[in-house]
Order: sequence, then structure tokens, then C-alpha cells
Amino acid sequence: MMPAEDFEALARVCPETVTLELISGKLEVKPVPDGDHDEIIMWVAMQCVQQRPELRLYRGRGLRIGGDHNDRARPDGTLARAGRFAGDGAWSSPDRILMTVDVTSYDESPVKACGYAAAGIPLRLLIDRRSGTFAVRGEPDSARYRHQRLYDVGEAATLPHPASITLDTEELKNYTG
Repeated sequence: MMPAEDFEALARVCPETVTLELISGKLEVKPVPDGDHDEIIMWVAMQCVQQRPELRLYRGRGLRIGGDHNDRARPDGTLARAGRFAGDGAWSSPDRILMTVDVTSYDESPVKACGYAAAGIPLRLLIDRRSGTFAVRGEPDSARYRHQRLYDVGEAATLPHPASITLDTEELKNYTG
């Protein structure tokens, strides 16, 4: 098990070709996103800002997650009110975060999602490029999200409170599958 302080020191000197996370005390390495991944995140950001101009989707924001906030994750997107992270260092507390967004084309470990839930982050959006689906998870408790709704890309979906945004996912067909 790697202590959070050691992880933060390592993450500061990590090359820009990878992203490091500390999940359940274990070091995880993620590759830098490709162009389709970036297009999906920008699409989510535009949908959010158009419907809720007071919000921002922050890319790659470092979060302290887990029940004890000792894990470190960098979701692809973090939805919060504009100005939420002003004055924060590299790693922010999960308070006042409305939703995390991750885009993947591989099988993601449920441990990271459990860390978001344990930290009390109300919503999680997971877009799976390979399967052409996206999952909206809500109602976090100390170990998991109690509610999940799975959609196919192309379906419209309403993200519940506190995001309160309707996603028209037709455009995502260009970047998934």
C-alpha cells in the first residue's frame, strides 16, 4: 500500500504521457487520452454549459476520494459550479462536486467508482466507447452507487439532481462503437 503523500510526490514528477491514480492504496497508470476521447469530453462539457451556464466540466482535476479521502483519482471530467476549485492545490476535496465523468474503452475496475461513492459525489457518468453505452450512477453510500441506469448511445437521458441536465447523445455515435 502506497501512502497518499508518496503518491503525490511521484505524481508531481510523472511524465505527461501518462496519468497516475492511487486507488485503494495501489498505483494505477492510465494512458493519455486520444482524439475521440477528447471529443466526447468536450461534447459533455458543451451540453452541461449550454443547459447550466453556472457549471463547468473541469478536465483531469485531481480529487481525494474514498471514505477516508486517501485515494487520488483524476476523472476525465468533474462537474461543479464555476470557481469551485479556485485556491485548491493539485488534489481537491470532493465537497461541492456534482458529478464525475469518465470515458473508457476498456473494462473499468469498480473500485474507482466505489471511491467516488464513498466520497459522497452525487453522480457518476461512465461512457463506454467500445460497447456504445453510458451509465448514469447515483445515490451514493459508503461503498457504492445504489442506482444505475444504462443507456445506449443515441438515446436521450436526463441526469438527475444535482446535475439536472438532459443529454442528447446522438452525436456520440461519431466517437464510439
